[in-house]
Amino acid sequence: MSKLRFRVVETAFKKKPVAVAVPAERPSEYFAKYVFNKEKMFRYLPSKVYAKLIDVIDNGAPLDRSIADEVAAGMKKWALEMGATHYTHWFHPLTEGTAEKHDAFVEHDGKGGMMEEFTGKLLVQQEPDASSFPNGGIRNTFEARGYSAWDPSSPAFIVDDTLCIPTIFIAYTGESLDYKAPLLKALRAVDKAAVDVCRYFNPDVKKVVAYLGWEQEYFLIDEGLYAARPDLLMTGRTLTGHDSAKNQQLEDHYFGAIPPRVAAFMKELEIEALKLGIPVKTRHNEVAPNQFELAPIFEECNLAVDHNMLIMALMRKVARNHGFRVLLHEKPFKGVNGSGKHNNWSLGTDTGILLHAPGKLPEDNLRFITFVVNTLMAVYKHNGLLKASISSATNAHRLGANEAPPAIISSFLGKQLSQVLEHIEESTKDNLISLSGKQGMKLDIPQIPELMIDNTDRNRTSPFAFTGNRFEFRAVGSEANCASAMIALNSALAEQLVEFKKDVDKLIGKGEPKISAILDVIRKYIRICKPIHFDGNGYSDEWKAEAKKRGLDYETSVPLIFDNYLKPESIRMFESVGVMTQKELEARNEVKWETYTKKIQIEARVLGDLAMNHIIPVATQYQTDLIDNVYKMKDLFPVEKAAKLSAKNLELIEEIADRTTFIKEHVDTMIEARKVANKIECERDKAIAYHDNIVPMMEEIRYHIDKLELIVDNQMWTLPKYRELLFIR
Repeated sequence: MSKLRFRVVETAFKKKPVAVAVPAERPSEYFAKYVFNKEKMFRYLPSKVYAKLIDVIDNGAPLDRSIADEVAAGMKKWALEMGATHYTHWFHPLTEGTAEKHDAFVEHDGKGGMMEEFTGKLLVQQEPDASSFPNGGIRNTFEARGYSAWDPSSPAFIVDDTLCIPTIFIAYTGESLDYKAPLLKALRAVDKAAVDVCRYFNPDVKKVVAYLGWEQEYFLIDEGLYAARPDLLMTGRTLTGHDSAKNQQLEDHYFGAIPPRVAAFMKELEIEALKLGIPVKTRHNEVAPNQFELAPIFEECNLAVDHNMLIMALMRKVARNHGFRVLLHEKPFKGVNGSGKHNNWSLGTDTGILLHAPGKLPEDNLRFITFVVNTLMAVYKHNGLLKASISSATNAHRLGANEAPPAIISSFLGKQLSQVLEHIEESTKDNLISLSGKQGMKLDIPQIPELMIDNTDRNRTSPFAFTGNRFEFRAVGSEANCASAMIALNSALAEQLVEFKKDVDKLIGKGEPKISAILDVIRKYIRICKPIHFDGNGYSDEWKAEAKKRGLDYETSVPLIFDNYLKPESIRMFESVGVMTQKELEARNEVKWETYTKKIQIEARVLGDLAMNHIIPVATQYQTDLIDNVYKMKDLFPVEKAAKLSAKNLELIEEIADRTTFIKEHVDTMIEARKVANKIECERDKAIAYHDNIVPMMEEIRYHIDKLELIVDNQMWTLPKYRELLFIR
């Protein structure tokens, strides 16, 4: 195995950038080449069918199943012309990945031959096996039926020879078994609630869209080095490995020159992404060695989520073409930064107004303040739920590690916006509103200049930061489906906006003028949600103590964080806005606890295998060499001199014995602890047992393995080291 390590290191050093064929056309000409977008719909569908389908996509009109056959015929014609031979319903099960079952465009023609066929029935609805996907007990294994149903708002696309049709995935009994169904419901809920509030300021608003711009961080590792690390292969992260003498401390990798092999990978990735309609824009080196980032232009939230799931699959595929493996795990390497996926989220109207952006007139700024303060209220009331929406066994390694947002949800606003909110809170209503002749009502809200977009500081320790015209939810993990965070955030805001409208309408009903009523409620909300506002250092111990005093959720155990989904206020919120039922929430939590347990279980098994089959044999062999040296010293030198010359070797022999004994004993103890935990029937209690008992044991075992790495002869060590994994590119 040590020969494998040096062989793959040597091979990796010799690799050159792979040549990438660049299309002759400009990016704007091949953008969305493989997407059945509105332009293709216009070409391949009858005009009446096109008009009805666009109404469904743009306005959320009910899908008229009578047009399904004609849509399917046009879609099939386009797909066959593009070389597709198969189709699939493409959905997001609760596995954090995507799922697809490919069927060919063929049926019997009744004459002994075959014909290409794709009907509206096959487009709109299919029936995959629901029992084999995580369902949290909603379905029994022998009750396999589930349905996938077409989502017309996300366009179909072609990957290789397959037409992929974005769909939702639900159980036979109607409960959602995926991320897309509740996301679409959450987006519909926030649309309706936000439109009602927008009409206080502009009665012409008919639709509010949630926008999302994600920033995908990732590591690239040479495929040979990856293959020589069983832990990377099986878990996506290194379970052992001592810090490299040089890692990211010189801060020379961030925004540095992109290595040639990586640049070639990025070039091909961007070309293929653009062909799939993903508007990728930014690429750069990240902070840690061999860590990079990709970001697109923001899009409508549902489409952005689909595109992020698609880009992660595309990254894995393209990386292989360049002799890399892409690591999307939130913390592949201890001691250097992990990877996140900042979610830049905002709301916009069909009249072209960004609701989280300041305006030029005082009335515009009142609308802006209204949506900012309601967002803060939603985050404050459901801060534990938002943390649960981004929590996982993998993201737990990253959060709070002095590199990423802490595991306490708070919101950074910046000096200027903070001063505006303080002014509103401290001023009386009479001070805020004054009549000014023919100009009508004048609002004493400090003008927020347009340069504010660039004037808001970027507090990297804030999990939910205002950044000028949007909020940046930074706690989302690199491997996660963005839908999880977006479901929680948009649902919470929908509930809050409904509550806001009730409060304002109640005051208006009592004779209060509209603007005065809005300001009254806003001032009350600013006081209530004050605990969520924090512009300081989120990494400090003082903040942890302060957050506890403020009543914010400061729990760090992932299985316990998941409890936030089942708190009465969370269930009430999700049910009130029509996103998920209590039964669905309970099922999802069962899946979350089970997934957490399985991931830790796999890691523990792999670590035990590495310890017993790699580390201890190598350490023992080196120890044997040292012992042999000590005996030869005795043969060669007088006793006292031999003892003096062998003193350090004797210390190493003893240290190796102590550490290997500790490792062996604790691996055995960990196995027994797993056996005990595995007998626990309750998924929540089992996950807690793995968190409380197994995870600390793994850290203790790793500590001693990493110490052995510094002692054992480098030529004997079988696993590629951090200096090789992080600096060979």
